[in-house]
Amino acid sequence: MRRVDSSAITALAPVFALLPVWLISVAIFWIPFRIFGGVSFALFTISLFLLGVVLFSRPIQRLFFARLLGARPPTHAELNQLDQAWSRVAQANHFPPSRFVLAVAEGDDINAFACGGHLLVVSSYAINNLNTDELTGILAHELSHHLGGHTVALTIAQWMSLPVISLARVGFSLQRVAQAATNMFDDRFPNRFVRLFGRVVASLLSGVAWIFQAGLLFAQSWGNVVGRSAEYQADARAVEMGFGRELLSALKRVVASGHSDAFRGWSAVALASHPPARIRIARLEAMLRRENSSAGSRRRRPR
Repeated sequence: MRRVDSSAITALAPVFALLPVWLISVAIFWIPFRIFGGVSFALFTISLFLLGVVLFSRPIQRLFFARLLGARPPTHAELNQLDQAWSRVAQANHFPPSRFVLAVAEGDDINAFACGGHLLVVSSYAINNLNTDELTGILAHELSHHLGGHTVALTIAQWMSLPVISLARVGFSLQRVAQAATNMFDDRFPNRFVRLFGRVVASLLSGVAWIFQAGLLFAQSWGNVVGRSAEYQADARAVEMGFGRELLSALKRVVASGHSDAFRGWSAVALASHPPARIRIARLEAMLRRENSSAGSRRRRPR
């Protein structure tokens, strides 16, 4: 059942950290709308922000958001493998399996992440190398992120990151162009004022790009700090569901494989806050021992 965890609230910190550079980037995109359409900045900003709400719908997540994160629909063989595990998790939580969207990210790591309102992404390596029980534990953990409300802030931050990343890339590209033009003028026109102008332009463009880049890094750093508690809370909820041993087995497989806890590209943002697998294993073992001890006490209690 859905129960908003404390991590769902603290996860809003990266959104607020990203807000200043997001507003700056939105202002740059707003300029042509103001010039040619007379659109106010407030209306443009609110409309752009609310447009991100559509990312929480299942069709949009299936068609657009999963691909934005570098994921794809599972193949027939992958779907058969996932369905066996996912059906158990859905049944334990009393909802139809179709309520959430399963997707696959290419990678050579045993990993998975949850995002948006309904999206569960599993690496192709995990599908091919984990057994059904272990996949069940992984999916139960990722579903716990959704049930705890952890993915809302992450999705908002990723939506807000789009214009910031776009402008950072444009800035770095223009900086390289300006630098190349400066070098060309240095060879053909040895005028120190021309060289100085080119270097100033290149430096300004590079500085602007770094401002956007720094805003993203700062927001991600905040996300890494507050996201660890979300991982521990999702582990605890998976234990409550009855899939603690399956999750523990999957994490031990992660350690044994020697693979890192990361995807590439956009997916790395969703995984950057993952604590080391060995720490999660220790905490899960402690939770399972307490659970077994409590169950044993109840059985020995006189009636």
